[in-house]
Amino acid sequence: MLQVLGKSSSINVRKVLWTCVELGRPFEQEEWGTGFRDTKTPEFTALNPNAMVPVILDGGFVLWESNTICRYLAHKAGRTDLLPSDAQGRAAVEKWMDWQATELNNSWRYAFMGLVRQSPQHADRSAIAASVAEFHCHMAMLDAQLARTGAYAAGDTFTLADVVLGLSTHRWHSLPVERPALPAVAAYYERLSTRPGFLRHGRNGQP
Repeated sequence: MLQVLGKSSSINVRKVLWTCVELGRPFEQEEWGTGFRDTKTPEFTALNPNAMVPVILDGGFVLWESNTICRYLAHKAGRTDLLPSDAQGRAAVEKWMDWQATELNNSWRYAFMGLVRQSPQHADRSAIAASVAEFHCHMAMLDAQLARTGAYAAGDTFTLADVVLGLSTHRWHSLPVERPALPAVAAYYERLSTRPGFLRHGRNGQP
């Protein structure tokens, strides 16, 4: 049985859980992270020296980094609809996955920690405002891409890119700020909401 280590509130853990639902892959989850089991213990850092979630245990195989885990699971399942086998198709999906993990996620982090998590280390109002503005700017980039494809991030079919971007889109909708009108993103959010995995691990009441 696949083991997923990580707390259910983590956006990166939720990527893996949603991917498992899309694959029909049974799994067992153990809650690790703040408020649960300590990821800085020798037990956990022996699995991931970064002391971060998620980590999966697939038999004797240990893997960390959420987007890599999603790609591994899709490839192992032979799901070329989620991760194409041809070089250009795969690159088109991975481009948006990597953009989410680096550019998009970095844009909202300060605002999310300050406004939602109420972190004392993220209370600078000007830094929060700058983070919100950057988040909106990146979501406008996604809106333009979705307007071009008319459906999903990498084209007209759902892929792993939409798993990771869908969770960031939900976080954008959950942030307690005024948001600009992005019609393609709004339609995308509702389109994703027809998928059981997104409702269970994305649009599930958690930001």
